[in-house]
Amino acid sequence: MLRAFQWDLARQVERLDHLLGLLPRYAEWGYDRLYLHLEDAVDYPSLPGVARADAYAWRDLEKLVATAAACGIKTVPIANLLGHTQYLIKTPAWRDLNELRDPVSGAALPTGQICPLHPRTPELVEKLFRDLAPLCTAGEIHAGLDESFHLGKHPLSRAEVAEAGLAAHFARHVARLHAAAAARRGLRLGFWADMLALLPETIPLLAPYPALSAYDWYYHPFGRRPRMELYGFSEYDLAPALSAAGIAHWACPMNGAFRHESAPVWTDRLQNLASWHRRALATRAAGYLVTSWEPHRLALPATTLLSAAAASLWLTPAAPDDPAALLAAGLRRAEPALGTASARSLARRLLATDAHAFVGNSRWEINSRWDVVGPRRESPAPHARAARALGRLAADPFVLRASSFGFLRATARFQAYLAARDAFVRTTAGHVHRLRRQVSSDPASALKPLALTEACVVFAARLPAARAAALAMWTASRPAATFAASPNAALLRADSARLRALQAWLRVAVRVPSRAFRASPVCGRWTLRFTLHHFAPCHQKVVVEQLLADSAAPAAPPVWRELHARVLIEFRAAAARPRTPRLRFEFAVPVGNPDAPLRIAARCLGEFAVSHIELTDGVATRQHLPLRTRHRLGAPAPSSGWPKIDWTTNTAVLALDFNSPGSAA
Repeated sequence: MLRAFQWDLARQVERLDHLLGLLPRYAEWGYDRLYLHLEDAVDYPSLPGVARADAYAWRDLEKLVATAAACGIKTVPIANLLGHTQYLIKTPAWRDLNELRDPVSGAALPTGQICPLHPRTPELVEKLFRDLAPLCTAGEIHAGLDESFHLGKHPLSRAEVAEAGLAAHFARHVARLHAAAAARRGLRLGFWADMLALLPETIPLLAPYPALSAYDWYYHPFGRRPRMELYGFSEYDLAPALSAAGIAHWACPMNGAFRHESAPVWTDRLQNLASWHRRALATRAAGYLVTSWEPHRLALPATTLLSAAAASLWLTPAAPDDPAALLAAGLRRAEPALGTASARSLARRLLATDAHAFVGNSRWEINSRWDVVGPRRESPAPHARAARALGRLAADPFVLRASSFGFLRATARFQAYLAARDAFVRTTAGHVHRLRRQVSSDPASALKPLALTEACVVFAARLPAARAAALAMWTASRPAATFAASPNAALLRADSARLRALQAWLRVAVRVPSRAFRASPVCGRWTLRFTLHHFAPCHQKVVVEQLLADSAAPAAPPVWRELHARVLIEFRAAAARPRTPRLRFEFAVPVGNPDAPLRIAARCLGEFAVSHIELTDGVATRQHLPLRTRHRLGAPAPSSGWPKIDWTTNTAVLALDFNSPGSAA
């Protein structure tokens, strides 16, 4: 079985010297293939204008591939050619290939995915394959094709779907790419397998085409079979059908983080690595590919550490494959001077940080808004404890002693900042509500915001250290000059701006106490709060809408404005199950006008429930009764078929009535 690793260079450009230095280590750990996810990170000779400003020069990519070959590692470039083709559509030269069109003019929209049947798609494929073919030292090119949910939207593709069906439409695109790859030195064609799980009738249609590889991915721990999120995390099994069709089957775990995480959730990642390795052996998979995605918010060496841990699965197959054992072994490979006992101790400390992980859309909302987090019915105390625990890890003697673990110290410091920010925002929202109660009870008295003022001063003092930690995480593998454009640098700038806005709000409230009832950066004028019961995870979105005042006229159609929305994907093993009866989250939404009608809506796939709904300004509280009733919204997740991914249309609504019970519609 082949053993491979992937670098996602499409989100950020790593220092070439860092990548070159890693290749001998990966070879030592038994990896024999490198997959490069590129998009616009390289300057394609045949596609001028596609590369972004900081892209690798073509000669750098050639050097990377040549160095890998010298280490015994063969390369497979990934050229997305269906979904995830925004890197092409963003350019005027290729925008017309977009599947999505303006409904009035028919012009290509600025975002979407390419149309397989556009007259210029063969030209694009030819240019990409011609450029990348010399770099395909493994004899294969990977075309992506994953998460292509806009199939059949262009008039040309819509007509083919109507004539032959969605599966045949997708299969024909694969067949054309297969022919284009074969024409380039007989290259094999690879693609991600999620579309085959959604369109299983495609698989027999691909049987006539030899030299295809399907890369089956799922990034949570599992038992015998992986799960499909879009089907409510029900199990699926592609291996028998792929084997019958003669398609090589690959097992693909993930070693990194999701979206906004600053560190991997160590236990989840290690269990996912072990789950896929067991499945790869059981199904006699052609290969095992450790993927890495969107590592631009974490230190890249964290993903390397997990790749080192995964190597135990084949280097010491008789050893335990539990997270503690794998991580300790990975730590010793990453830092050979680390003793066995020290590695085990540090592994336990890292695994303990999973309890404080900054993961999931519920936690990530704070990156974009503080006023949807501060007023939640949650205590700041757990976050304050997390900040202290992560600070202790940063000062751990085992971490300090190891010269190569600077990224772990920096990561722990940055995680501690994120936890302290969560505590600060929740605490200050409570202070704002207390100030309002003070004004309400004695309007003539002067405000005494000492606690809020001190909290702001303490938090402001954390920002320089957080920036230093984020910079250290970034420069572990990236040029310091590019840090200012990094996501974590942008996060800290936004936090500084919100802190200044909060301090300005406080100064105004001190001068004019009645202004304390105005919206602040940590809570709105009023706040709608409720508990969300996430009992059947799928692909849901919860939305809070308010009726515009001028749309309430009898002759005018109602116009509902979206106040806030949250996608409910949580990216944790605990939320990657068909049923999670005890999984719940608090929700808060700023409301400017408490008297205009409000409603809660469900969108996309799946269902959830809401309860304990109230509207408060910190002084007065209105309740939607009965308070404990759980109102189900949405519909059960599909178990098969092509899913309709629609984030804009409500599937169910709950009209809120703060005087009498409401009901779902």
